[in-house]
Amino acid sequence: MNKNVFDKVIRPLLWVITIALAAGIIIRALPSSRHNTVDVKALNSDWSKLILVLQSVDKNYVDDIDHKQVIEDIIPDVMRELDPHSVYLPPQELKEAEESLAGGFEGIGIQFNVPNDTVVVNSVITGGPSEKAGIRVGDRVIKVDERVIAGVKMPQDTMVSLMRGPKGTKVVISILRHGSDELIPFTITRDKIPMNSVDVAYMLNDTTGYIKLSKFARTTHAECVKAMDKLREAGMTRLVFDLRDNTGGYLDQAMLLANEFLEKGQMIVYMEGKARPRTDMRADGRGRNQNLDLAVLLNAHSASASEIVSGAIQDNDRGTIYGVRSFGKGLVQEPVYFSDGSGIRLTVARYYTPSGRCIQKPYSEDYELEIYERYASGEMFSADSIKYDTETQYKTVGGRTVYGGGGIVPDVFVPVDTVATDFYVECNRLGLQIKYASEVLDAHTKEIAAAATMPAFERFISGIDLEKGFLAFAARSNVTPKPGEWELCKEYILTQVKALVARYTPMGDEAFYPIYQTTDNLIQIAVKNEPYDTGGN
Repeated sequence: MNKNVFDKVIRPLLWVITIALAAGIIIRALPSSRHNTVDVKALNSDWSKLILVLQSVDKNYVDDIDHKQVIEDIIPDVMRELDPHSVYLPPQELKEAEESLAGGFEGIGIQFNVPNDTVVVNSVITGGPSEKAGIRVGDRVIKVDERVIAGVKMPQDTMVSLMRGPKGTKVVISILRHGSDELIPFTITRDKIPMNSVDVAYMLNDTTGYIKLSKFARTTHAECVKAMDKLREAGMTRLVFDLRDNTGGYLDQAMLLANEFLEKGQMIVYMEGKARPRTDMRADGRGRNQNLDLAVLLNAHSASASEIVSGAIQDNDRGTIYGVRSFGKGLVQEPVYFSDGSGIRLTVARYYTPSGRCIQKPYSEDYELEIYERYASGEMFSADSIKYDTETQYKTVGGRTVYGGGGIVPDVFVPVDTVATDFYVECNRLGLQIKYASEVLDAHTKEIAAAATMPAFERFISGIDLEKGFLAFAARSNVTPKPGEWELCKEYILTQVKALVARYTPMGDEAFYPIYQTTDNLIQIAVKNEPYDTGGN
Protein backbone atom coordinates (compact mmCIF):
# COMPACT_ATOMS: atom_id res chain seq x y z
CA MET A 1 0.00 0.00 0.00
CA ASN A 2 1.46 3.37 -0.96
CA LYS A 3 1.95 6.51 1.08
CA ASN A 4 -1.35 8.08 0.00
CA VAL A 5 -3.31 5.14 1.38
CA PHE A 6 -1.41 5.43 4.65
CA ASP A 7 -2.07 9.16 4.89
CA LYS A 8 -5.71 8.90 3.97
CA VAL A 9 -6.78 5.65 5.58
CA ILE A 10 -4.41 4.32 8.21
CA ARG A 11 -3.11 7.52 9.82
CA PRO A 12 -6.55 8.68 11.11
CA LEU A 13 -6.97 5.32 12.85
CA LEU A 14 -3.42 5.06 14.15
CA TRP A 15 -3.31 8.37 15.98
CA VAL A 16 -5.08 7.12 19.10
CA ILE A 17 -2.69 4.20 19.46
CA THR A 18 0.38 6.32 18.73
CA ILE A 19 -0.54 8.93 21.34
CA ALA A 20 -1.33 6.28 23.90
CA LEU A 21 1.96 4.46 23.47
CA ALA A 22 4.00 7.67 23.44
CA ALA A 23 2.33 9.28 26.47
CA GLY A 24 1.30 6.81 29.15
CA ILE A 25 0.52 9.70 31.47
CA ILE A 26 -2.65 10.47 29.45
CA ILE A 27 -4.11 7.02 29.82
CA ARG A 28 -3.22 4.17 32.11
CA ALA A 29 0.43 3.22 32.04
CA LEU A 30 1.37 0.40 29.72
CA PRO A 31 4.40 -1.16 31.41
CA SER A 32 3.71 -4.57 29.93
CA SER A 33 2.60 -3.41 26.48
CA ARG A 34 5.13 -5.70 24.80
CA HIS A 35 3.17 -8.67 26.12
CA ASN A 36 0.31 -7.50 23.85
CA THR A 37 2.51 -7.45 20.77
CA VAL A 38 1.17 -9.56 17.89
CA ASP A 39 3.43 -10.92 15.20
CA VAL A 40 2.18 -9.30 12.01
CA LYS A 41 3.73 -12.01 9.84
CA ALA A 42 1.92 -14.69 11.82
CA LEU A 43 -1.38 -13.50 10.42
CA ASN A 44 -0.17 -14.59 6.99
CA SER A 45 -1.75 -11.68 5.16
CA ASP A 46 -0.43 -8.56 3.45
CA TRP A 47 -3.40 -6.75 5.02
CA SER A 48 -2.57 -7.94 8.54
CA LYS A 49 -1.38 -4.60 9.91
CA LEU A 50 -4.57 -2.88 8.78
CA ILE A 51 -6.62 -5.60 10.43
CA LEU A 52 -4.63 -5.22 13.65
CA VAL A 53 -5.12 -1.44 13.67
CA LEU A 54 -8.88 -1.80 13.29
CA GLN A 55 -9.03 -4.48 15.98
CA SER A 56 -6.95 -2.35 18.37
CA VAL A 57 -9.14 0.68 17.87
CA ASP A 58 -12.25 -1.43 18.34
CA LYS A 59 -10.95 -2.95 21.56
CA ASN A 60 -9.14 -0.05 23.22
CA TYR A 61 -10.45 3.29 21.94
CA VAL A 62 -11.90 5.52 24.66
CA ASP A 63 -15.34 5.89 23.01
CA ASP A 64 -17.68 3.61 21.15
CA ILE A 65 -16.96 3.33 17.45
CA ASP A 66 -19.60 3.80 14.75
CA HIS A 67 -18.38 0.79 12.80
CA LYS A 68 -20.67 1.34 9.86
CA GLN A 69 -19.61 4.94 9.37
CA VAL A 70 -15.91 4.12 9.68
CA ILE A 71 -16.25 1.41 7.03
CA GLU A 72 -18.24 3.70 4.72
CA ASP A 73 -15.48 6.33 5.08
CA ILE A 74 -12.55 3.96 4.57
CA ILE A 75 -13.65 1.85 1.59
CA PRO A 76 -14.00 4.71 -0.94
CA ASP A 77 -10.48 5.91 -0.09
CA VAL A 78 -9.04 2.42 -0.54
CA MET A 79 -10.78 1.96 -3.89
CA ARG A 80 -9.71 5.41 -5.05
CA GLU A 81 -6.05 4.42 -4.65
CA LEU A 82 -6.38 1.50 -7.08
CA ASP A 83 -7.37 3.21 -10.31
CA PRO A 84 -9.90 5.86 -11.39
CA HIS A 85 -12.58 3.30 -12.27
CA SER A 86 -12.52 0.92 -9.30
CA VAL A 87 -15.28 2.30 -7.09
CA TYR A 88 -17.38 1.57 -4.04
CA LEU A 89 -21.11 2.16 -4.40
CA PRO A 90 -23.38 2.53 -1.34
CA PRO A 91 -26.77 0.82 -1.67
CA GLN A 92 -28.70 3.73 -3.24
CA GLU A 93 -25.93 4.62 -5.67
CA LEU A 94 -25.56 0.97 -6.70
CA LYS A 95 -29.30 0.68 -7.25
CA GLU A 96 -29.36 3.78 -9.45
CA ALA A 97 -26.29 2.64 -11.41
CA GLU A 98 -27.83 -0.77 -12.04
CA GLU A 99 -31.12 0.77 -13.12
CA SER A 100 -29.42 3.08 -15.61
CA LEU A 101 -27.88 0.09 -17.39
CA ALA A 102 -30.63 -2.47 -16.91
CA GLY A 103 -32.82 -0.66 -19.41
CA GLY A 104 -35.45 0.56 -16.99
CA PHE A 105 -36.32 2.06 -13.62
CA GLU A 106 -39.38 2.44 -11.41
CA GLY A 107 -41.10 5.81 -11.45
CA ILE A 108 -43.83 7.88 -13.11
CA GLY A 109 -42.54 8.04 -16.69
CA ILE A 110 -41.81 11.64 -17.65
CA GLN A 111 -38.84 13.60 -18.96
CA PHE A 112 -38.49 17.25 -18.07
CA ASN A 113 -36.50 20.47 -18.19
CA VAL A 114 -36.22 22.95 -15.31
CA PRO A 115 -36.35 26.46 -16.80
CA ASN A 116 -37.03 29.23 -14.29
CA ASP A 117 -36.66 26.81 -11.36
CA THR A 118 -39.82 24.88 -12.31
CA VAL A 119 -40.20 21.39 -13.77
CA VAL A 120 -41.68 21.53 -17.28
CA VAL A 121 -42.68 18.17 -18.76
CA ASN A 122 -41.17 17.82 -22.24
CA SER A 123 -41.98 14.15 -22.81
CA VAL A 124 -44.50 11.68 -21.44
CA ILE A 125 -43.42 8.08 -21.99
CA THR A 126 -45.98 6.24 -24.09
CA GLY A 127 -47.88 3.65 -22.08
CA GLY A 128 -46.31 4.83 -18.83
CA PRO A 129 -48.14 5.71 -15.60
CA SER A 130 -48.08 9.48 -16.21
CA GLU A 131 -49.70 9.13 -19.63
CA LYS A 132 -52.37 6.86 -18.14
CA ALA A 133 -53.00 9.41 -15.36
CA GLY A 134 -53.38 12.30 -17.83
CA ILE A 135 -50.11 14.22 -17.52
CA ARG A 136 -49.36 16.26 -20.66
CA VAL A 137 -46.33 17.80 -22.31
CA GLY A 138 -45.96 21.37 -21.02
CA ASP A 139 -47.40 20.69 -17.58
CA ARG A 140 -45.55 22.37 -14.70
CA VAL A 141 -44.91 20.16 -11.67
CA ILE A 142 -45.42 22.31 -8.56
CA LYS A 143 -45.73 19.73 -5.79
CA VAL A 144 -44.83 16.09 -5.23
CA ASP A 145 -47.14 14.78 -2.53
CA GLU A 146 -47.13 17.68 -0.05
CA ARG A 147 -43.65 18.96 -0.89
CA VAL A 148 -43.31 22.06 -3.07
CA ILE A 149 -40.55 21.62 -5.65
CA ALA A 150 -41.11 24.73 -7.81
CA GLY A 151 -39.33 28.00 -7.12
CA VAL A 152 -37.34 26.65 -4.19
CA LYS A 153 -34.03 25.98 -5.99
CA MET A 154 -34.29 22.25 -5.38
CA PRO A 155 -31.53 20.14 -6.99
CA GLN A 156 -32.74 18.12 -9.97
CA ASP A 157 -31.56 14.82 -8.48
CA THR A 158 -33.76 15.52 -5.44
CA MET A 159 -36.74 16.16 -7.72
CA VAL A 160 -36.08 12.87 -9.50
CA SER A 161 -35.77 10.94 -6.22
CA LEU A 162 -39.11 12.32 -5.02
CA MET A 163 -40.91 11.22 -8.18
CA ARG A 164 -39.28 7.82 -8.44
CA GLY A 165 -40.19 4.96 -6.16
CA PRO A 166 -41.02 1.26 -6.01
CA LYS A 167 -43.45 -0.19 -8.53
CA GLY A 168 -47.01 -0.18 -7.18
CA THR A 169 -46.57 2.76 -4.82
CA LYS A 170 -48.62 5.92 -5.35
CA VAL A 171 -47.56 9.55 -5.55
CA VAL A 172 -49.63 12.72 -5.95
CA ILE A 173 -48.24 15.09 -8.57
CA SER A 174 -49.78 18.57 -8.47
CA ILE A 175 -49.37 20.40 -11.76
CA LEU A 176 -50.11 23.82 -13.19
CA ARG A 177 -51.54 23.55 -16.69
CA HIS A 178 -51.77 26.26 -19.34
CA GLY A 179 -55.18 27.91 -19.19
CA SER A 180 -55.75 27.05 -15.54
CA ASP A 181 -54.93 29.13 -12.47
CA GLU A 182 -55.39 26.29 -10.01
CA LEU A 183 -53.21 23.30 -9.22
CA ILE A 184 -54.48 20.02 -10.60
CA PRO A 185 -53.58 16.93 -8.52
CA PHE A 186 -52.90 13.60 -10.27
CA THR A 187 -52.55 10.38 -8.30
CA ILE A 188 -50.05 8.24 -10.19
CA THR A 189 -49.17 4.61 -9.50
CA ARG A 190 -45.48 4.12 -10.14
CA ASP A 191 -44.45 1.37 -12.53
CA LYS A 192 -41.45 -0.05 -14.36
CA ILE A 193 -40.31 2.55 -16.91
CA PRO A 194 -38.28 1.44 -19.94
CA MET A 195 -35.08 3.37 -20.59
CA ASN A 196 -34.01 3.21 -24.20
CA SER A 197 -30.35 3.39 -25.11
CA VAL A 198 -31.13 4.38 -28.71
CA ASP A 199 -32.04 8.05 -28.41
CA VAL A 200 -33.18 8.41 -32.00
CA ALA A 201 -32.95 6.69 -35.41
CA TYR A 202 -33.91 8.40 -38.66
CA MET A 203 -32.81 8.96 -42.26
CA LEU A 204 -30.41 11.83 -42.93
CA ASN A 205 -31.02 11.51 -46.67
CA ASP A 206 -32.31 8.90 -49.11
CA THR A 207 -29.50 6.41 -48.39
CA THR A 208 -27.88 7.48 -45.10
CA GLY A 209 -29.35 6.54 -41.76
CA TYR A 210 -28.47 7.96 -38.36
CA ILE A 211 -28.55 6.28 -34.94
CA LYS A 212 -27.59 8.00 -31.70
CA LEU A 213 -26.71 5.60 -28.90
CA SER A 214 -26.52 7.00 -25.37
CA LYS A 215 -25.23 3.94 -23.45
CA PHE A 216 -24.66 0.20 -23.60
CA ALA A 217 -27.54 -1.16 -21.54
CA ARG A 218 -29.04 -4.63 -21.35
CA THR A 219 -31.32 -3.89 -24.31
CA THR A 220 -28.81 -2.04 -26.51
CA HIS A 221 -28.13 -4.72 -29.12
CA ALA A 222 -31.81 -5.53 -29.58
CA GLU A 223 -32.67 -1.82 -29.85
CA CYS A 224 -29.93 -1.18 -32.43
CA VAL A 225 -30.88 -4.17 -34.58
CA LYS A 226 -34.51 -3.06 -34.56
CA ALA A 227 -33.49 0.49 -35.51
CA MET A 228 -31.18 -0.71 -38.29
CA ASP A 229 -33.88 -2.99 -39.69
CA LYS A 230 -36.29 -0.06 -39.80
CA LEU A 231 -33.76 2.21 -41.52
CA ARG A 232 -32.78 -0.43 -44.06
CA GLU A 233 -36.43 -0.75 -45.00
CA ALA A 234 -36.38 3.01 -45.58
CA GLY A 235 -33.46 2.67 -48.02
CA MET A 236 -30.39 2.90 -45.77
CA THR A 237 -27.13 1.65 -47.28
CA ARG A 238 -24.88 3.77 -45.06
CA LEU A 239 -25.10 4.36 -41.32
CA VAL A 240 -23.82 7.30 -39.30
CA PHE A 241 -23.48 5.76 -35.86
CA ASP A 242 -23.22 8.44 -33.16
CA LEU A 243 -21.35 7.38 -30.01
CA ARG A 244 -20.60 10.88 -28.76
CA ASP A 245 -21.05 11.23 -24.99
CA ASN A 246 -21.63 7.47 -24.72
CA THR A 247 -19.65 6.51 -21.61
CA GLY A 248 -20.11 2.75 -22.06
CA GLY A 249 -21.90 0.04 -20.10
CA TYR A 250 -22.17 -3.72 -20.52
CA LEU A 251 -19.30 -5.41 -22.34
CA ASP A 252 -21.47 -8.17 -23.84
CA GLN A 253 -23.63 -5.57 -25.57
CA ALA A 254 -20.54 -4.01 -27.15
CA MET A 255 -19.52 -7.49 -28.36
CA LEU A 256 -22.94 -8.17 -29.87
CA LEU A 257 -23.08 -4.78 -31.55
CA ALA A 258 -19.59 -5.01 -33.06
CA ASN A 259 -20.48 -8.53 -34.23
CA GLU A 260 -23.25 -7.01 -36.36
CA PHE A 261 -20.67 -5.37 -38.63
CA LEU A 262 -17.73 -7.80 -38.77
CA GLU A 263 -16.98 -10.95 -40.74
CA LYS A 264 -16.55 -14.35 -39.14
CA GLY A 265 -13.25 -14.68 -37.30
CA GLN A 266 -12.41 -11.00 -37.16
CA MET A 267 -11.17 -9.89 -33.76
CA ILE A 268 -13.45 -7.61 -31.76
CA VAL A 269 -11.34 -7.19 -28.61
CA TYR A 270 -9.22 -9.19 -26.22
CA MET A 271 -8.88 -8.89 -22.45
CA GLU A 272 -6.07 -9.75 -20.08
CA GLY A 273 -5.30 -9.20 -16.39
CA LYS A 274 -3.21 -10.59 -13.55
CA ALA A 275 -5.93 -13.04 -12.53
CA ARG A 276 -7.65 -13.13 -15.93
CA PRO A 277 -5.84 -15.02 -18.72
CA ARG A 278 -6.04 -13.54 -22.19
CA THR A 279 -9.47 -13.99 -23.74
CA ASP A 280 -9.99 -13.29 -27.45
CA MET A 281 -13.43 -12.30 -28.67
CA ARG A 282 -14.14 -12.72 -32.35
CA ALA A 283 -17.11 -12.20 -34.65
CA ASP A 284 -19.20 -15.26 -35.40
CA GLY A 285 -20.21 -14.12 -38.89
CA ARG A 286 -23.92 -14.00 -38.13
CA GLY A 287 -24.23 -10.22 -38.02
CA ARG A 288 -26.96 -8.92 -40.32
CA ASN A 289 -25.25 -5.62 -41.14
CA GLN A 290 -21.88 -6.72 -42.49
CA ASN A 291 -22.48 -4.98 -45.83
CA LEU A 292 -23.55 -1.66 -44.35
CA ASP A 293 -21.24 1.28 -45.06
CA LEU A 294 -20.31 2.68 -41.65
CA ALA A 295 -19.26 6.00 -40.14
CA VAL A 296 -18.73 6.25 -36.36
CA LEU A 297 -18.80 9.58 -34.49
CA LEU A 298 -16.71 10.05 -31.34
CA ASN A 299 -15.90 12.84 -28.93
CA ALA A 300 -13.81 13.17 -25.79
CA HIS A 301 -16.61 11.69 -23.67
CA SER A 302 -16.95 8.48 -25.71
CA ALA A 303 -15.57 5.79 -23.43
CA SER A 304 -15.25 2.11 -22.59
CA ALA A 305 -17.76 0.06 -24.62
CA SER A 306 -17.91 2.87 -27.18
CA GLU A 307 -14.17 2.52 -27.64
CA ILE A 308 -14.40 -1.26 -27.96
CA VAL A 309 -16.84 -0.93 -30.85
CA SER A 310 -15.02 1.94 -32.56
CA GLY A 311 -11.63 0.25 -32.04
CA ALA A 312 -12.91 -2.95 -33.65
CA ILE A 313 -14.33 -1.00 -36.59
CA GLN A 314 -11.10 0.97 -37.05
CA ASP A 315 -8.61 -1.88 -36.68
CA ASN A 316 -10.55 -4.11 -39.06
CA ASP A 317 -10.82 -1.24 -41.59
CA ARG A 318 -14.57 -1.76 -41.45
CA GLY A 319 -15.59 1.91 -41.41
CA THR A 320 -14.43 5.47 -40.84
CA ILE A 321 -14.09 7.09 -37.42
CA TYR A 322 -14.93 10.82 -37.29
CA GLY A 323 -14.45 13.40 -34.54
CA VAL A 324 -11.80 13.90 -31.88
CA ARG A 325 -9.84 11.48 -29.68
CA SER A 326 -12.10 9.45 -27.40
CA PHE A 327 -11.87 9.37 -23.60
CA GLY A 328 -9.36 6.54 -23.18
CA LYS A 329 -10.89 3.95 -20.82
CA GLY A 330 -9.40 0.53 -21.47
CA LEU A 331 -10.19 -1.10 -18.12
CA VAL A 332 -12.66 -3.90 -17.42
CA GLN A 333 -14.68 -3.81 -14.19
CA GLU A 334 -16.47 -6.71 -12.54
CA PRO A 335 -19.13 -6.12 -9.87
CA VAL A 336 -18.91 -7.54 -6.36
CA TYR A 337 -22.14 -7.34 -4.36
CA PHE A 338 -22.55 -7.18 -0.58
CA SER A 339 -25.52 -8.34 1.46
CA ASP A 340 -26.37 -4.79 2.63
CA GLY A 341 -27.11 -3.72 -0.95
CA SER A 342 -23.77 -2.03 -1.56
CA GLY A 343 -21.01 -3.23 -3.83
CA ILE A 344 -17.78 -2.49 -5.62
CA ARG A 345 -16.80 -2.36 -9.26
CA LEU A 346 -13.29 -3.73 -9.38
CA THR A 347 -10.92 -3.43 -12.32
CA VAL A 348 -9.83 -6.98 -13.20
CA ALA A 349 -8.33 -6.64 -16.69
CA ARG A 350 -7.41 -4.33 -19.53
CA TYR A 351 -8.93 -4.63 -22.94
CA TYR A 352 -7.01 -4.35 -26.19
CA THR A 353 -8.19 -3.50 -29.68
CA PRO A 354 -7.60 -6.05 -32.47
CA SER A 355 -4.27 -4.45 -33.43
CA GLY A 356 -3.04 -4.82 -29.84
CA ARG A 357 -3.61 -1.29 -28.55
CA CYS A 358 -4.43 -0.74 -24.91
CA ILE A 359 -6.25 2.54 -25.18
CA GLN A 360 -6.37 3.31 -21.45
CA LYS A 361 -5.02 6.80 -20.93
CA PRO A 362 -2.39 7.31 -18.20
CA TYR A 363 -3.56 7.81 -14.64
CA SER A 364 -2.88 11.22 -13.21
CA GLU A 365 -3.91 13.39 -10.29
CA ASP A 366 -6.03 15.40 -12.73
CA TYR A 367 -7.49 12.31 -14.42
CA GLU A 368 -11.04 13.65 -14.58
CA LEU A 369 -9.83 17.08 -15.71
CA GLU A 370 -7.68 15.72 -18.51
CA ILE A 371 -10.35 16.58 -21.07
CA TYR A 372 -10.07 20.25 -20.12
CA GLU A 373 -6.32 19.99 -20.66
CA ARG A 374 -7.07 18.87 -24.21
CA TYR A 375 -8.91 22.13 -24.79
CA ALA A 376 -6.06 24.13 -23.25
CA SER A 377 -3.45 22.37 -25.37
CA GLY A 378 -5.40 22.96 -28.58
CA GLU A 379 -6.03 19.26 -29.24
CA MET A 380 -9.78 19.78 -29.67
CA PHE A 381 -9.15 22.23 -32.48
CA SER A 382 -6.06 20.90 -34.26
CA ALA A 383 -5.04 17.34 -35.14
CA ASP A 384 -1.39 18.34 -34.87
CA SER A 385 -1.86 18.82 -31.11
CA ILE A 386 -3.00 15.23 -30.44
CA LYS A 387 -0.61 13.37 -28.14
CA TYR A 388 0.44 10.04 -29.64
CA ASP A 389 2.43 7.20 -28.19
CA THR A 390 4.78 7.30 -31.17
CA GLU A 391 7.16 4.71 -29.71
CA THR A 392 4.72 1.91 -30.36
CA GLN A 393 2.95 1.63 -33.70
CA TYR A 394 0.14 -0.74 -34.57
CA LYS A 395 -1.27 -1.83 -37.89
CA THR A 396 -4.86 -2.25 -38.96
CA VAL A 397 -5.91 -5.23 -41.09
CA GLY A 398 -5.37 -3.06 -44.16
CA GLY A 399 -1.91 -1.95 -43.06
CA ARG A 400 -2.69 1.55 -41.82
CA THR A 401 -0.71 2.81 -38.82
CA VAL A 402 -2.60 3.55 -35.60
CA TYR A 403 -1.26 4.58 -32.22
CA GLY A 404 -1.98 3.98 -28.54
CA GLY A 405 -1.51 6.50 -25.80
CA GLY A 406 -5.09 6.89 -24.63
CA GLY A 407 -8.31 6.77 -26.60
CA ILE A 408 -9.26 6.09 -30.21
CA VAL A 409 -7.79 8.67 -32.56
CA PRO A 410 -10.27 9.30 -35.41
CA ASP A 411 -9.50 8.58 -39.06
CA VAL A 412 -11.06 11.92 -39.97
CA PHE A 413 -10.29 14.61 -37.41
CA VAL A 414 -13.15 17.10 -37.06
CA PRO A 415 -12.40 19.93 -34.63
CA VAL A 416 -14.91 20.92 -32.00
CA ASP A 417 -17.24 23.49 -33.51
CA THR A 418 -17.57 26.34 -31.03
CA VAL A 419 -19.23 29.72 -31.06
CA ALA A 420 -17.18 31.66 -28.55
CA THR A 421 -18.97 35.03 -28.46
CA ASP A 422 -19.68 36.41 -24.99
CA PHE A 423 -23.37 36.62 -25.84
CA TYR A 424 -23.61 32.94 -26.82
CA VAL A 425 -21.69 31.83 -23.73
CA GLU A 426 -23.94 33.88 -21.45
CA CYS A 427 -27.10 32.56 -23.12
CA ASN A 428 -25.89 29.01 -22.53
CA ARG A 429 -24.89 29.77 -18.94
CA LEU A 430 -28.37 31.08 -18.13
CA GLY A 431 -30.17 28.46 -20.22
CA LEU A 432 -32.02 31.14 -22.18
CA GLN A 433 -32.72 28.88 -25.15
CA ILE A 434 -34.58 26.38 -22.96
CA LYS A 435 -36.40 29.13 -21.08
CA TYR A 436 -37.51 30.88 -24.25
CA ALA A 437 -38.72 27.60 -25.77
CA SER A 438 -40.82 27.15 -22.65
CA GLU A 439 -42.26 30.63 -23.14
CA VAL A 440 -43.15 29.78 -26.76
CA LEU A 441 -44.88 26.64 -25.46
CA ASP A 442 -46.97 28.73 -23.03
CA ALA A 443 -48.08 31.06 -25.79
CA HIS A 444 -48.87 28.33 -28.35
CA THR A 445 -49.78 25.23 -26.37
CA LYS A 446 -52.64 24.09 -28.62
CA GLU A 447 -50.75 24.68 -31.87
CA ILE A 448 -47.69 22.78 -30.63
CA ALA A 449 -49.81 19.87 -29.41
CA ALA A 450 -51.42 19.69 -32.86
CA ALA A 451 -48.08 19.66 -34.75
CA ALA A 452 -47.81 15.89 -35.09
CA THR A 453 -45.74 15.90 -38.30
CA MET A 454 -42.67 17.82 -39.43
CA PRO A 455 -44.56 19.68 -42.20
CA ALA A 456 -47.19 20.73 -39.64
CA PHE A 457 -44.50 21.92 -37.25
CA GLU A 458 -42.68 23.85 -39.99
CA ARG A 459 -45.93 25.63 -40.91
CA PHE A 460 -46.45 26.55 -37.27
CA ILE A 461 -42.91 27.69 -36.46
CA SER A 462 -42.56 29.72 -39.68
CA GLY A 463 -45.34 31.98 -38.40
CA ILE A 464 -43.30 32.94 -35.32
CA ASP A 465 -40.52 35.51 -35.40
CA LEU A 466 -38.10 33.54 -33.23
CA GLU A 467 -35.27 35.98 -33.80
CA LYS A 468 -37.18 39.01 -32.57
CA GLY A 469 -38.74 37.04 -29.75
CA PHE A 470 -35.49 35.55 -28.47
CA LEU A 471 -33.58 38.83 -28.53
CA ALA A 472 -36.37 40.52 -26.59
CA PHE A 473 -36.47 37.63 -24.11
CA ALA A 474 -32.69 37.79 -23.64
CA ALA A 475 -32.85 41.55 -23.13
CA ARG A 476 -35.36 41.03 -20.32
CA SER A 477 -32.64 38.90 -18.69
CA ASN A 478 -30.15 41.74 -19.21
CA VAL A 479 -28.27 39.82 -21.91
CA THR A 480 -27.71 41.68 -25.18
CA PRO A 481 -25.26 41.00 -28.01
CA LYS A 482 -22.41 43.33 -28.78
CA PRO A 483 -22.07 44.61 -32.35
CA GLY A 484 -21.37 41.68 -34.66
CA GLU A 485 -22.02 38.95 -32.08
CA TRP A 486 -25.55 38.08 -33.13
CA GLU A 487 -24.54 37.43 -36.72
CA LEU A 488 -21.93 34.92 -35.55
CA CYS A 489 -24.20 32.89 -33.28
CA LYS A 490 -27.71 33.53 -34.64
CA GLU A 491 -27.93 30.30 -36.65
CA TYR A 492 -26.90 28.17 -33.68
CA ILE A 493 -29.21 29.80 -31.14
CA LEU A 494 -32.30 29.88 -33.33
CA THR A 495 -31.75 26.27 -34.39
CA GLN A 496 -31.49 25.25 -30.75
CA VAL A 497 -34.68 27.13 -29.88
CA LYS A 498 -36.54 25.65 -32.83
CA ALA A 499 -35.40 22.13 -31.89
CA LEU A 500 -36.38 22.62 -28.25
CA VAL A 501 -39.85 23.81 -29.23
CA ALA A 502 -40.17 20.81 -31.56
CA ARG A 503 -39.41 18.50 -28.65
CA TYR A 504 -42.67 19.64 -27.03
CA THR A 505 -44.67 18.34 -30.01
CA PRO A 506 -46.03 14.77 -30.10
CA MET A 507 -42.96 13.84 -32.17
CA GLY A 508 -40.56 14.54 -29.26
CA ASP A 509 -36.94 13.62 -29.95
CA GLU A 510 -37.81 12.46 -33.47
CA ALA A 511 -38.38 16.14 -34.24
CA PHE A 512 -35.69 17.55 -31.96
CA TYR A 513 -32.67 15.71 -33.39
CA PRO A 514 -33.27 16.23 -37.13
CA ILE A 515 -33.57 19.97 -36.52
CA TYR A 516 -30.67 20.19 -34.09
CA GLN A 517 -28.28 18.25 -36.34
CA THR A 518 -28.55 20.80 -39.17
CA THR A 519 -25.88 22.84 -37.33
CA ASP A 520 -23.90 19.76 -36.24
CA ASN A 521 -20.65 20.07 -38.16
CA LEU A 522 -19.54 16.51 -37.44
CA ILE A 523 -22.70 14.95 -38.85
CA GLN A 524 -22.51 17.11 -41.95
CA ILE A 525 -18.93 16.00 -42.66
CA ALA A 526 -19.72 12.33 -42.00
CA VAL A 527 -22.65 12.48 -44.41
CA LYS A 528 -20.28 13.63 -47.16
CA ASN A 529 -18.43 10.31 -46.77
CA GLU A 530 -15.01 11.87 -47.02
CA PRO A 531 -11.96 9.57 -47.49
CA TYR A 532 -9.50 8.69 -44.75
CA ASP A 533 -7.67 11.66 -43.25
CA THR A 534 -5.50 10.35 -40.45
CA GLY A 535 -5.19 13.82 -38.98
CA GLY A 536 -1.44 13.78 -38.75
CA ASN A 537 -0.73 10.24 -37.56
